[in-house]
Amino acid sequence: MRRIRLVKRPVQFPVSTTLLRRLAFANIVANAAIVVTGGAVRLTASGLGCPTWPRCTDESYTATTEMGVHGVIEFGNRLLSFVLVLIAGAALLAALAHRPRRRGVVPLALVVVLGIVAQAVIGGITVRTQLHPSIVGIHFVVSMLLLLVAYALWRRVGEPAGRTAPLVPPALRALTWTTVVAGAAVIIVGVAVTGSGPHAGDADAVRNGLHPQTISQIHADLVFLLVGLTVGLWLALRAVGAPAHTVRAALTLLLVELGQGVIGFVQYLTNLPVLLVGAHMLGSCLVWLATLAVLWSVRERRADPTGTAGTAGTAGTAGTAGTAGTAAPARARAASLTP
Repeated sequence: MRRIRLVKRPVQFPVSTTLLRRLAFANIVANAAIVVTGGAVRLTASGLGCPTWPRCTDESYTATTEMGVHGVIEFGNRLLSFVLVLIAGAALLAALAHRPRRRGVVPLALVVVLGIVAQAVIGGITVRTQLHPSIVGIHFVVSMLLLLVAYALWRRVGEPAGRTAPLVPPALRALTWTTVVAGAAVIIVGVAVTGSGPHAGDADAVRNGLHPQTISQIHADLVFLLVGLTVGLWLALRAVGAPAHTVRAALTLLLVELGQGVIGFVQYLTNLPVLLVGAHMLGSCLVWLATLAVLWSVRERRADPTGTAGTAGTAGTAGTAGTAGTAAPARARAASLTP
């Protein structure tokens, strides 16, 4: 008598594309939010509220009553890092469980997790170097890179499996990339402006030694260049009949830049009040995200007619079913296109 062996299959927890995309969007929001809360730490002179790292003091991992409000603010910002790790970790687990698994989604989700951990370490170095402006600047730039990866993850989840195709002529793609580079330059020089200004995060923190007015003028010149490039891109997209969502993305970027520019000039003329500086930091995140939206809008990812591109890395029954289920419709479409 033949024995029948029972094979236990692992329990699977299906993750919908909607859930994964919401988690990816939460990554964007969380990473932008901690830029603002980190700015609040600096603007309230709480950068050394916890004078060491990874402990808050040499004897305690948490803030004590003797440390006052500055200790509470700095320790609270450190706790937010755990929230970011939870959100990014949930997005990574969802990406691993999502079927069919699309190329690039899991690596992007993993980079976000590792980037947040790296940011915690950079934050610790910032404290241990007594808020040196170079390390503070690196801390901010890495936040912008994390926003880039988080945005790429969110867009990738919402796209079909397949190759990307341009939606505008090569000259406009080059102009788009030029605008992105100009936007990045504005952010980097803006970091240098911050390092020369009064909001160091602590009364005893050193400054970068740059002349505030000179570096601020360079920053303003780059902003004018960025706005000019964006205006030119918007008009050119309209002239060539680019898709409506691409034109809207360029217009949105222009409006966000103008709003950010107004905040920047007002804060400069009013001696950098903390509320306006905080709003300017949020505006930096919004300008960067709007810039990325334009970059993504000039191309699209088109569905692979074979139905196999999205199943890369999916093993076993799930990958076979995903390919088999799309083979027949793909053959039918191919036949209908054959003269």
